[in-house]
Amino acid sequence: MKPPFNSVEECFYGSATLGERGQIVIPADARKDCDIHPGDKLLVFRHPIHPNMLMLAKVSEMQLMLEQMTKSLAEIGTHIQEAANADSKE
Repeated sequence: MKPPFNSVEECFYGSATLGERGQIVIPADARKDCDIHPGDKLLVFRHPIHPNMLMLAKVSEMQLMLEQMTKSLAEIGTHIQEAANADSKE
């Protein structure tokens, strides 16, 4: 997998056409860079602000991201609680 991008050009893989059966082909470079293989499960999201924009995410990557976010939120919660406890002692 490639490291985080530095420019939009590094993230653009071209275009895809929706077939008659509602299928699209993910460009080979995108599959390679994102480590996507036949049989991988992808989640399909509609963008919350731009209703005609779709986003794809590998299920395994989404699980990892949620685990990381949960850990970060727990750490933030601990800091908030410590700050509240310090404020109450003053």
